[in-house]
Amino acid sequence: MDIFQTQIGVYKDQDVMAYTMVNDHGMTVEVLNLGGIITKILTPDQQGRYENVVLAYENIEDFYINPVYFGAIIGRTAGRIANGFVEIEGVSYKLYINNNKNTLHGGKEGFHLKMWEVKTMIDETSVGLKLTYHSSHLEENYPGNLEVEAVYTLNNQNELAIEYKAKTDQKTLVNLTNHTYFNLSGNGKRDILGQELRINADKFLELDEELIPTGRIISVEGTPFDFRSAKPIGKDIEERCQQLLFGAGYDHPWILNSDNEGALSFYDPVSTRAMDIETNQKAVIFYSMNEANEKVLADAAKGIKRNAACFETQGLPIGPNQMFAEEVILSPEETYYQKTIFRFYNK
Repeated sequence: MDIFQTQIGVYKDQDVMAYTMVNDHGMTVEVLNLGGIITKILTPDQQGRYENVVLAYENIEDFYINPVYFGAIIGRTAGRIANGFVEIEGVSYKLYINNNKNTLHGGKEGFHLKMWEVKTMIDETSVGLKLTYHSSHLEENYPGNLEVEAVYTLNNQNELAIEYKAKTDQKTLVNLTNHTYFNLSGNGKRDILGQELRINADKFLELDEELIPTGRIISVEGTPFDFRSAKPIGKDIEERCQQLLFGAGYDHPWILNSDNEGALSFYDPVSTRAMDIETNQKAVIFYSMNEANEKVLADAAKGIKRNAACFETQGLPIGPNQMFAEEVILSPEETYYQKTIFRFYNK
């Protein structure tokens, strides 16, 4: 078990540090103090070759903009908020518009572009990082001063846990997630269409043409959104289904079943790498990288369309007429808490 740190850049006159956690088996996770961005998760294939199973930029300067949110903490609110409008206790707030006419992933400079304070943690069973950030009242026009903590822990079971805590001094919105792009082929050498996915969900949220929830909850039965049994991601992704056409692929919230069967499983038959996810959140957004990325990527990974999958565990996104808003409103007497575990192994 060990942690290393290296200065790799300068952002807004502050040093950008890369923190590298390594367990006793050689599994490696690298996290930046900029946005809590995960830039590396090195796991072995069937021959024992350690390769990166997440996408990242080759050039650190590209993280200073990061329009696709590679590997980052997303906040204060993950997902889209229609027209950037929210009402809390009768007070209307107009959030920053950065996605058509809507607010996406926290606004113009969400948590993915913030510098976080970092403390390292190490003991006999795990290594970890505690990241903290103070989000001021009316930052991106969200009400309340928000104290946020993100803890990344790597253990010898090859599990990466991400835990979030948040406290506010007045009612506000909090719906955090992580936006890592996974590809189990290693170093992004093959697209994800042949990689297999199981999502433990009987229902998903319908989206409109701007990918805002309509409020309608749909059964996955008989649709391309049925991942209750594992299937290749590419099996149904090109079906002429309105929901898939709206997103140019998958970019939808699945409502997770509460049966202790785990949230999802992801598997690459070629490398034999597998990943299971467990979470205390109600939903997961599965995004199938529906656009190509023209930037130079680390590890000679390809930036082609469908070359990664994001699994964004979170609360339900806000729908029409403030539907589900109460689920992501945090009061001063409450503590926001989220825990998601990513378990890596070989089949």
